[in-house]
Amino acid sequence: MATIEKFEDIEAWKSARELTNNIFKLTLRDNFRLDYSLVNQIKSSSGSVMDNIAEGFERDGRKEFIQFLSIAKGSVGETRSQLYRAFDRKYITEEEFNIHSNQATKISKMLSGLITYLRTSENKGIKYKTD
Repeated sequence: MATIEKFEDIEAWKSARELTNNIFKLTLRDNFRLDYSLVNQIKSSSGSVMDNIAEGFERDGRKEFIQFLSIAKGSVGETRSQLYRAFDRKYITEEEFNIHSNQATKISKMLSGLITYLRTSENKGIKYKTD
């Protein structure tokens, strides 16, 4: 695996950013935007995915990064659940639901893979380097 020097290099973060932007566009629709509670929840959970990846990376420790990746994974699951609510309320089409739900599932798998890699890595993180 190539060395990642900044969180913006992480593919899961890039995908989460794209999902966040896609969710935002969906919530601008007349029928969707009036459901303030759901709009706030889905925008918050989708944004939390990319934010937790970034925060965990910036903490410079493997264990903390894993912890924040796990939180991000939970947030992407929350976003998928909220997409079901948006679909059930007819704010989005079945095709839109499938596209964004699949995107969220892909991010979840990416996060799982990164977590698995980090759990087996010898590198404890920058803050633990002694040189």
